[in-house]
Amino acid sequence: MDLIAKIKDKSAVIGVVGLGYVGLPMAVTIAKKGFKVIGFEVSDYAVEHVNAGQNYIGDVQDEDLETVVKSGLLSATKDYSRISEVQAIMIAVPTPLDRYHQPDVTFITLATQAMAPHLNKGTLVVLESTTYPGTTREIILPEFEKQGLVAGETVFVAFSPERVDPGNETYKTHNTPKVVGGITPKCNEVSKALYESILDAPIHLVSSPEVAEMEKIYENTFRNINIALANEMTVLCERMGISIWEVVDAAKTKPYGFMAFYPGPGVGGHCIPIDPFYLTWKAREFEFHTRLIELAGEINIDMPLYVTQRAIKILNRKGVAISRAKILLLGAAYKKDIRDMRESPIEQVIEHLENYQADFDIHDPFVSEFHNEKNGKTYSTIALGNLIKYDLVIVITDHSCINYQEIADSGVSILDTRNAFKNIKADNVEIL
Repeated sequence: MDLIAKIKDKSAVIGVVGLGYVGLPMAVTIAKKGFKVIGFEVSDYAVEHVNAGQNYIGDVQDEDLETVVKSGLLSATKDYSRISEVQAIMIAVPTPLDRYHQPDVTFITLATQAMAPHLNKGTLVVLESTTYPGTTREIILPEFEKQGLVAGETVFVAFSPERVDPGNETYKTHNTPKVVGGITPKCNEVSKALYESILDAPIHLVSSPEVAEMEKIYENTFRNINIALANEMTVLCERMGISIWEVVDAAKTKPYGFMAFYPGPGVGGHCIPIDPFYLTWKAREFEFHTRLIELAGEINIDMPLYVTQRAIKILNRKGVAISRAKILLLGAAYKKDIRDMRESPIEQVIEHLENYQADFDIHDPFVSEFHNEKNGKTYSTIALGNLIKYDLVIVITDHSCINYQEIADSGVSILDTRNAFKNIKADNVEIL
């Protein structure tokens, strides 16, 4: 097959549509393997920064981006007519939820419509954006068929879910196992050849795009449900005077049948808070109610309010009304040691604090400012200064570089939602 030969000798030009948290790391990974890569974006910011070799994604090494751009292996453009220059395309565009918590596949639709008229016969197109089962076959394939292309013959179409864990020092794009589901066996064959040429990881083929699409949602729904269990146990343990953190640490000594999940102020990131809703929406088409999944979502969504209520209890014991309190929110990113703010639980915590007219500051060594999607406001973070002026410090994100001992020694009251103070004995610390 001509395309497979081009992949193997690295003469194939690869297109990556969407240069965000998934697309840019993939584009750099491919270019480092010696392929010429063209990135397609609608953002002037992204195109200008990539072409200048200036990085804006945490999981991309600055020097790697600079090297592949200077060598001519990676460039970015807004011109979709240049799709005609590529032989394989990966789509990695956003898939958010709308205001009604229903899937918004607008970006997938627009990207597909923009590229379809420029596709050459024999091109491989792989969707990597997380979405509901059926998206590849129902949205992408028909646009290609309008151009007279036939899956498995004149165009090769597959779904391969992105697996990106920002901040993970062990598993990056290049060494994370890949699942691929093609429209036809030939689509699988070509897709496997591409991923084997660019990744240092096993490629697992499944029988259809629908299996691969469901697999991705299952991964994150599994995590969402287990986090919800940990969060629900937290509320019960607090009432019973038991430490949920000690309970989990004890349970994980069992070498089989248990996987540790931990509570927190809510769930963040692009996947866990969003993906289960894709499945619950699609399930309605089949007259199926995903009760467990929806209940888990409700529990996790309620955690920022629970954190606020715990804060009120601490302040009440001090004789301070929350409307008159000065609070420091420690950490803003959705997980430790990164600057990623997508769906961070701090957004909802802020909403609740503002509803109670609380006065608060935010400190995050990785984030200087952020736009809160929940209320449309922009917030700036501050340097960590005199803590004695605060009535309460709430740990939202447990960044490793923060000196927790110093904070405990200040004597300020602390609500720790991440167990950051687990090794510090202090009467002023209350752990979630």
